[in-house]
Amino acid sequence: MSALARFNTGLAALLTLQSTAQAQAPRHPLDPLGWEEHWVVLEVLRDAGHLTDATRFARLSLSPPDKGLVWSWRTGQPIPRLAHAIIKEQAKTFEADIDVSQRKLVAWRERAGVQTAWTGEDLGLAGDLVKADTAWQRAMRGRGYNDWSFVACFGIPPGNLGEPEFRGRRIAKVLCQDESRYRNRWGRGIEGLYAFVDVNEKKVVRVMDGESAPMPPPQEYDANAIPPRSAPPPMLVSQPMGAGFRLEGGEVTWQNWSFHARVDSRVGVVISTVRWNEGDRSRLVLYEGHLSEIFVPYMDPGLPWYSNNFLDAGEFYSLVGGLAQALEPGVDCPDHAVYLNQLTTGVNGRPGTAERTACIFERIPGDPAWRHRDGTIEGRPKRDLVVRFAAVLGNYDYVFDWVFQQDGTIRVAVGSTGIAETKAVKAAKAVVAAQGGGLGGGSSAGDPIIYIDGIRVENGVLKAAAERPDAYGRFVAPNIVAVNHDHYFNFRLDLDVGGAANTLEIDRLKQVLLPKDHPRRSLWVLDPATVKTEAEGKLHMDMARPALWRVVNPAQSNRQGYPVSMEVRPGMNNQTLLSADDWPRRRAGFIDHHLWVTPYDAAERYAAGDYPTLSLPGEGLPKWTAANRRVENTDIVVWYTMGFHHVMRGEDWPVMPVSWHSFDIRPFDFFDRNPAIDLSRKP
Repeated sequence: MSALARFNTGLAALLTLQSTAQAQAPRHPLDPLGWEEHWVVLEVLRDAGHLTDATRFARLSLSPPDKGLVWSWRTGQPIPRLAHAIIKEQAKTFEADIDVSQRKLVAWRERAGVQTAWTGEDLGLAGDLVKADTAWQRAMRGRGYNDWSFVACFGIPPGNLGEPEFRGRRIAKVLCQDESRYRNRWGRGIEGLYAFVDVNEKKVVRVMDGESAPMPPPQEYDANAIPPRSAPPPMLVSQPMGAGFRLEGGEVTWQNWSFHARVDSRVGVVISTVRWNEGDRSRLVLYEGHLSEIFVPYMDPGLPWYSNNFLDAGEFYSLVGGLAQALEPGVDCPDHAVYLNQLTTGVNGRPGTAERTACIFERIPGDPAWRHRDGTIEGRPKRDLVVRFAAVLGNYDYVFDWVFQQDGTIRVAVGSTGIAETKAVKAAKAVVAAQGGGLGGGSSAGDPIIYIDGIRVENGVLKAAAERPDAYGRFVAPNIVAVNHDHYFNFRLDLDVGGAANTLEIDRLKQVLLPKDHPRRSLWVLDPATVKTEAEGKLHMDMARPALWRVVNPAQSNRQGYPVSMEVRPGMNNQTLLSADDWPRRRAGFIDHHLWVTPYDAAERYAAGDYPTLSLPGEGLPKWTAANRRVENTDIVVWYTMGFHHVMRGEDWPVMPVSWHSFDIRPFDFFDRNPAIDLSRKP
């Protein structure tokens, strides 16, 4: 390259960095850190002597200002800018608070007894250490491998099960895959061989060489392997006059809604300062809402599967460069979508830019917002605004939507897709024996010894390893069993309905009997109850005991005289089947209840605690709510847990169709009438 060409290339790079910095200059108190601000943080830490060759960054992010200041802030007012960093130094964890505006280190403190989120360095180092280990090499030769150039080994944190050998150590569980030629490496695990590594000590703790299985044939899913079907006639969606929403920095205005959106490295999209605007009246709805944690436990008792219980958001956000990953136009988002970029933090602290980590778009679902036929049909078509991001966590992909609707409802939806986690087995396919009621051996459910799908159970306790290779999952291809598991998603919802002073109300539907001389025998009535303490606010869905959960502002009423409120309305959900003394359940204690309520505390953000990597049981919501604080007529936060049991099926291979689950934040007496009654006849 000539000197002039190098100069032009360097100039272009400089201009790109300058434009990036200018584009990320803060316009709002909740805008994420910009490029220049990120470097200010690094310079402050360097000047304070806290940057060394051993410094590793797990997180560097905006530290939001006081909530009251954010609600009262108006364009043009000064914006305080604070940053928070989580840093790993050898085996130690530190937190730093930096005043970016003043270029000053506010606090530097060590956090004892915790582990930072997993990093790419941890993942790669653990794999390299295992591949250099003689015991692992010997086991590989026993499987017919004399060269492992195309074998990928990676180390991830096992779910802490209280093993004394691992206590207090940064332990990685290392698995290996044969990645030669094939794109879908998730069906090509080297079965029965795994290891545990202490990545701080750079030491292989144990190599486990168990029963091997033949390498399954390739199971690809791209267009070269699976020819696409003929395309249907085209459908065109265009906005010739531009988008129907306005985006200025992170502030979004659409229909009657206004809110702020930012992309956070740990939780993805954060929706803040949500208001419903009616003429000159601006009504507060939600201060902040975001994903808080993901929990995925697997249901196979064999090694290494039983240690597969992941707190995905808190453990892995740093490994993947931020929970929100790049979106593909035309696949993840429609062609007319607008995208948000994210400033990322490398393990060395250097900033980078991840493009298209969230998208915003309007859609016309083809549904009515409302309708009625009385001689003629009167109705209005529906139009939505969607804010979307996608997380890629190893084999799984999750799509998260915040859907703003014209009737004042916010729908929060999660779509699960990606590749099933599988194990190789010697059998090529299932052998299904005819048996009644799912219980083999002629036993009944009341017997002390039963066989459930080939598994020997005595008095409810597993007594013998299952003989069937698919006892804990399902064959999805020859020699491949996908393992059953659960998914749980917790969302932190800081609702400020008409203001910060709110109360959680439970409206239970109770059956009452009518007098014997009445033509009817029964009906149901509402039995409202106010939640006064955290213990009273630990709630479960129960179809036999239905109830509405509403965040109420007792100081404001609609014209009918009812207090205004927003209902948290569950969709499809599950109840955990893990026993109360099981370590994975205790580490993810937020799954014990579908709804929790806490008094607002800016430091309480993550349902399984700040540091879930190799964490001990009881962190997060169980610890905070043990104080049983008052939550009546005060600033409260509700936490909603949504989950589903994933029983694997043949249709989930070689790539899973998207499966959607959702819940609604729905106005309940917040308005005097249907707020969508005045919609246009054209969507």
